[in-house]
Amino acid sequence: MSTRTPTQPRTAAALASRRRDTQAAVDRVHDAIARLHRERTPVSTAAVARHARVSRTFLYTNPAARSAIDAAKATAGEQDHQHRADFDTRQEATWRERALNAEHGLKTANAEILAQRTHIGELLGRIRDLEAEWTEESIQRVTTENTTLKQRVRQLAGDSRALDERLTAARSNLRFQDQRIADLEAQLADARTRQ
Repeated sequence: MSTRTPTQPRTAAALASRRRDTQAAVDRVHDAIARLHRERTPVSTAAVARHARVSRTFLYTNPAARSAIDAAKATAGEQDHQHRADFDTRQEATWRERALNAEHGLKTANAEILAQRTHIGELLGRIRDLEAEWTEESIQRVTTENTTLKQRVRQLAGDSRALDERLTAARSNLRFQDQRIADLEAQLADARTRQ
């Protein structure tokens, strides 16, 4: 009986010491998680173990530490998802705006080309109808105006091609962004299923 009495207080003291050490380690885990958030560093088991000066085994076996890390990862995942979604929305809006601007420019150029061609046709018709009555000066002026209009049509046709290429490029970029968004969402879904 005399040997049991001193052992019980030592055991109780050892258990109390172990509880204090465990609680101190859990507090360091919370501090490490807070530090990682402040530094905008991804929360991982290895990073928390390194910063909290605890083993990974402790993080896996201690329920309080494990739940703190899981909560931090979930919070970080939601924030990352929100940041990615905001960034992708801004990118998509930019490409859509460019595509719409290019499409509007293409429509405007096509309308201008059609108007110029109509005007050229009318002028050529006038030249044929009145060619006998016109003086050499009038013919020269109409010919110069016709040449100028043809150059304008060529320029507008070139602008139309350039705008068409820009529209094609903008649509291609938009498809690429849509594919990228789909890939990121798939990665996010995979990451959530792994957790």
